[in-house]
Amino acid sequence: MSVTPGARKLISVLTPCYNEEENVREVYERVRQVFETQLTNYDYEHLFIDNASRDRTVPILKELAHADKRLKIIVNARNFGQVRSPFHALMQTQGDAVVGIVADLQDPPEMMVDFVRKWEEGYKVVIGVKATSEETPLFFAVRKMYYNLIRKLSDVEQIKNATGFGLYDRAFVDVLRKLDDPYPYFRGLICDIGFERAEIKYDQPARKRGFTKNNFYTLYDLAMLGIVNYSKIPLRLATMTGFCLGAFSLLVAAIYFGYKLVFWKNFQVGAAPVVIGLFFFSAVQLFFIGILGEYIGAIYTQVLKRPLVVEKERINFD
Repeated sequence: MSVTPGARKLISVLTPCYNEEENVREVYERVRQVFETQLTNYDYEHLFIDNASRDRTVPILKELAHADKRLKIIVNARNFGQVRSPFHALMQTQGDAVVGIVADLQDPPEMMVDFVRKWEEGYKVVIGVKATSEETPLFFAVRKMYYNLIRKLSDVEQIKNATGFGLYDRAFVDVLRKLDDPYPYFRGLICDIGFERAEIKYDQPARKRGFTKNNFYTLYDLAMLGIVNYSKIPLRLATMTGFCLGAFSLLVAAIYFGYKLVFWKNFQVGAAPVVIGLFFFSAVQLFFIGILGEYIGAIYTQVLKRPLVVEKERINFD
C-alpha cells in the first residue's frame, strides 16, 4: 500500500482467539490505550479472528465493535486451527504494517511502540524474541530444545525463541499473498522471504486468566510442520541409518559366523539376540515410516488446495 506524503499511516493489529472471553476485552483496551497515548500519530484497526469459540468471546467482541468501528471481527464457521486462521486474518488486513498479538496477553501490547520505532528506521520485519518466560519451566525448556533442534535441521535460518509476535511491513504481507500455501509455517517464512529484520528481546509474562488452548497434538503438529517444511535431513537420515544398520548387521553376522566356526561345539547363539534385533529394527522402521508419512501428509495438504478458513461472519469491514 502506497502512503501519500503527509498522510497518517495505518497500523493493523491482529489477534487470533478461541475461547478467550476472560482476555479479549483487556487486549482491546490495552491496544487502544497504546495508540491513544503513545502512537498518536498513527491510525489503527484491530482485527480479531475467532476460531468458532464456544464461550462468550464473540458476544463480547461484538459489543466492543458496536462502540468502536476500528475493531473488526471475523468469525470462522468452525475451528480451523492455529495455523490457518491467523494466516487468513493476516491476508485481510489493510494497514501499512501489521502487528500480531495473541489473545492470552503473553504478548505485551505496549511493545508495539518499540516495534513501530524500529519499523520507521527502515526494517520490514521486527520480531519479539523471548529472553525469559514466566510460563512453566518445563514448557519453556521443551520449547527451547525444539527451537535449537529446528535451527540445526532447517535449510533456512530460524529465529530462536520467536513465536511470531512482531510487526510486518505491507511489503512482507504482499509477498505472503502470492504464496498460495494452504498450511503455511509462518515462523519459517519470516526468514525464508529474506527481508531485513530487527529483533527485540522481551520477558514473556504468564497467562493472566484462563487456560492455554494448546494440547500435545496441536504443539506436535506445529513442530512437525516446521521440520517437514524446512528440512530434508530426516529423510536423508533414514537412508543413512538404513545403510549403517545394514552394514552393522553384516559385520555382526560375520563375527558370529567366524566365532561359531572356531567354537563349533561350545558356542550357542540363543534366541535373545534374534528377538532383541527384531524389535530394534522394527522400531527403527516404524519411526522412519512415520517421518515419511509426515512428508507425504504435507504434500497431500498442499495438493488439496483447500481454503485457509470458511468465514461465518465478519463485522465492521464496510
